[in-house]
Amino acid sequence: MQAISVKCKLQVPIELRSEIDSTLQGFADACNQILEVAKRENCWNTSKLHHKVYKPVREATGLKANHVCQAIRRVIGNAKTVKQVHKFRPTSINLDVRTFQYIEDLQTLGVTLMCGRVKFKLSIGNYQLALLKGQSPTAATLNKTKHGDYYINICVDLPTNPTGKTPKVIGVDLGRRDIATASTGKSWSGQKIQATRERYSKVRANVQSKRTRSSRRLLRRLSGKEQRFQKWLNHNISKQLVRDAKLVGASLAFEDLTNIRESLNQKPRSKAERRRSNNWAFYQLRLFIGYKANVAGVSVVFVPPAYTSQTCSRCGHIHPIKGKSYRNGKVFKCGHCGFEHDADINAALNIAALGKSVSLPESPGMSCQLEGQMSLFLMIQI
Repeated sequence: MQAISVKCKLQVPIELRSEIDSTLQGFADACNQILEVAKRENCWNTSKLHHKVYKPVREATGLKANHVCQAIRRVIGNAKTVKQVHKFRPTSINLDVRTFQYIEDLQTLGVTLMCGRVKFKLSIGNYQLALLKGQSPTAATLNKTKHGDYYINICVDLPTNPTGKTPKVIGVDLGRRDIATASTGKSWSGQKIQATRERYSKVRANVQSKRTRSSRRLLRRLSGKEQRFQKWLNHNISKQLVRDAKLVGASLAFEDLTNIRESLNQKPRSKAERRRSNNWAFYQLRLFIGYKANVAGVSVVFVPPAYTSQTCSRCGHIHPIKGKSYRNGKVFKCGHCGFEHDADINAALNIAALGKSVSLPESPGMSCQLEGQMSLFLMIQI
């Protein structure tokens, strides 16, 4: 099973907006009170913290019992995922099976607020309807946007198709100039996202020097726009990659880029280059591909990144002089066999060949230096 979140818009009458807002404010106040106690007494265990804060928080906020329990879990969860937990704002509330109910026949949602259980109509399309069909969700998050709209993210479990062995592998080379390049020849340019980041970076530099309340609001707004654009782009790329792989019955192979930022930051680089590398959202793309492939029944494998861009995909030759490469920008020209190709597609073809060695170990080995790298990688994995 694959758990995903289905975002649905709520139709909220004007007279009920204040009820939702008061519940969100109460939940935020509860989280902030719980956070103060957790910090003061250095208590980050859910059960122990529950005994310390449950009664006083419920009396102070007027929240329902389950809301207080969810607030405790929110504080503990945030403390585990971020280095420093900041003040909670009244923008969302966690719900469980006791505080919300999805009614499929009526396409309505029952939500427990501070005033009691209230039903809301859902404003959703065919995509959400298909995902929610036959589901009995037990967890959700109610959100309020900065524009005053209300959404609920409903967690559902989707059945996954079993993945089998396949001799077909599509290699994908990830980068900054081209976000992704497949061994099929398809690529997704990174020029637009790079230009967007550069523009926002210049605006942020000008705004940060002012240090006013309005400038801080503008910074948050700019950050949200940039993140939403990056997320939209990664969703589109991952969707197309998984669709193409499923269409031909192939696996997807990627370089294992774990700790790539740390290794890059150790090298002497300019401030601008360091910022561009740190903004590279390859891990988000990897997560999106992972869950989409899981639902579609497409297997995903990871291979060592060493020499994939320096090796000739036709003859397997690597430049004999250490520190030099046959790659020059976007062009790869092998000095051994004369093969000339797009450098990113050449790297993607090498990744595909390595991916086949992972998905089908019984396939013929690679007659090049990459074979040694692959063997070392498999030994580490075992």
